[in-house]
Formats: sequence, C-alpha cells, structure tokens
Amino acid sequence: MSRWRDETGGTRGPAYEAHFRALAASGKDVHGEADFVGRLDPSPTTVLDAGCGTGRVARELARRGLSVVGVDSDPSMLDVAREQAPELRWQLADLAELQLEELFDVVLLAGNVVVFLAPGTEAEVVGRCAAHVRPGGVLVSGWRTDRMSRTAYDVLALGAGLEQVARYATWDGAPWSDGADWCVSVDSKPS
Repeated sequence: MSRWRDETGGTRGPAYEAHFRALAASGKDVHGEADFVGRLDPSPTTVLDAGCGTGRVARELARRGLSVVGVDSDPSMLDVAREQAPELRWQLADLAELQLEELFDVVLLAGNVVVFLAPGTEAEVVGRCAAHVRPGGVLVSGWRTDRMSRTAYDVLALGAGLEQVARYATWDGAPWSDGADWCVSVDSKPS
C-alpha cells in the first residue's frame, strides 16, 4: 500500500479538491507547477501528470493548450478529476507498474508524489516514469526535503538513466540551497 493510501485511507479526493478550491478563492496561486512546466525550454506540448490526484495541475496545463494524460492510484482522486474534466484522459494505475504506449515531453511528479509511494518502490516508479519520457524530454519532480533528501532522489534519477538538468528550491524557480524545505528536480532523458 502506498504511503498516500496509508495516510489518507484512499478517500480524500473530494476534500483534497475542496482544499485547493478554497486556497484559490482566498487569492493564493495554486498553479505553480503548471507555471513551472510553462517556463521549460523547449516548451513542451505533451505532459504525463503522474500521481495527478484530482487533476488540478493537468486541468490547468490542458487549459493552456498542452496535451495531458493524468495517472493516479487513488480512485477517489480520479473520480474528482473525471468529474471536473471528463474530456481529459485519466488512468487508474500504480506508478511502479506504469505501462502506457506513448512517450511525453514532460513527465511530472508534483505534490510530493515521490514521498507518498509505497515504501521500497521509489526506484521502480522513477524508472517507469523515466521510461515514458521521450529522448530529450524531462522528468520534473517536486517534494518536501524533510521526507526525502535531494541526494536520495538523485540516486533514483541516475539509476533510471536520467541526467541532471537543474534543481530549484520552489516551483517559482528559486535557486537550490542545501537547507531548502522543498526540491524541484529537472532531469533529462538523453537524446
């Protein structure tokens, strides 16, 4: 069982969506991950939102004109995603066993996905996600560093055959520092 399902019971979809709607209504910017993807160079056209949750990021990327597929292992989250954007492709899948028949410019692991995986599956998940990145594309992952160190993630990315492009301390692109609470990692698949 994933840490997410263990911590939430796998029924948090509606509450999770309500939380982000309340943040947006209060004036908070809830699209940092989509903004980050939009700043990538070259500009991507296809994105796999791996661990998409209720589809907040995928929906925003689609609104901006990108072709997006969302995958999550929590049916309660995907129920909300499908209700909010039935025109998008949503797939229920364990990321450690992910097998889509397509490659993407960007595979995105936002919102602490890597720290909510089933213990011991981190290498398989990063490997399966890397397998869905087209040559020259990138895997972008963000997580709280109190749950996984940057160096631990770097080992996973290297093991998946990825090359480090950049590290940031926020989705806004703040420079990485060793004391940062958050890490956003950009790793490329060699051409």
